[in-house]
Amino acid sequence: MNDIIALIFIVVGIAFDLFGSIGLVRMPDVYNRLQASTKCVTLGTCGILFGVFVKFGFSAAGVKALLCILFLLLTAPVSAHALARGAHKSGVKLWEKSVCDKYLEDEAGNKQ
Repeated sequence: MNDIIALIFIVVGIAFDLFGSIGLVRMPDVYNRLQASTKCVTLGTCGILFGVFVKFGFSAAGVKALLCILFLLLTAPVSAHALARGAHKSGVKLWEKSVCDKYLEDEAGNKQ
């Protein structure tokens, strides 16, 4: 039963990695691509690693998989936010069909 559950998590993780990779190619600007890549890493890779943990349990490989999940969950969203903020501050434009620019709104609100 554990093997089937592990396989399900691994297949779902691979699917998220596939769709995230397609999103990196298809998205129109840096900010959308960052969102796609962050989802790819957090959901896809963590799903695969959780499947490894379910398969191997609390062995050396399972504990390493859990530690990698923890590391990815702590660092991937923070790094994507830092990259997006740095791109915005350096003047990288949003896609012309973007609905709102929260960074610009925050900067305008802080200047008043």
